[in-house]
Amino acid sequence: MSLFDEDKPIKKPGHEIGSDISLLSVDELKSRIAILQAEIARLDAEIAAKSSSRNVAESLFKK
Repeated sequence: MSLFDEDKPIKKPGHEIGSDISLLSVDELKSRIAILQAEIARLDAEIAAKSSSRNVAESLFKK
C-alpha cells in the first residue's frame, strides 16, 4: 500500500469531454456513447431522488 497519492496509478476516464475523437473506431465511439448514456441515466436518477426529497420537505413545511 502506498503512503502517497502520487504513487497511485492515474485512472484514465472512459471519455473526456472535448477530447479528440477523430482517431477512434466506430466501436470505440459506440462504447463512449454507451458510457455517456449510462452517466446521463445516473444523473437523471439523482435529480429524481433529490426532487422527491425536496418535494417531501416542502410539503412538510407548507402545513
